[in-house]
Amino acid sequence: MNNTEGSGFINIRAAAKMLGVSPLTLRNWDKKKKLTALRHPINNYRVYRLEDIQGFLGKIENSDKPKKLRIDFVEEEETDLSNSNDDELRI
Repeated sequence: MNNTEGSGFINIRAAAKMLGVSPLTLRNWDKKKKLTALRHPINNYRVYRLEDIQGFLGKIENSDKPKKLRIDFVEEEETDLSNSNDDELRI
């Protein structure tokens, strides 16, 4: 099914592109009922309602979960390591 503006439905490739994930991820989400797909009546391909995709994007954007984790390593001034405990891990 082509991505047509009047139909209100999009194919899995277009939905994956909108969400920034792969089509395989969408198939897995469909199996886990996170984002349920409908089936095209003729060819049985997965199709998604445009409003469902937009609603799902809204949930993602409004979540309080961090999007990325950044780890910075702090360099300390040189210290005498001869007095350090062997059980310590210094990064």
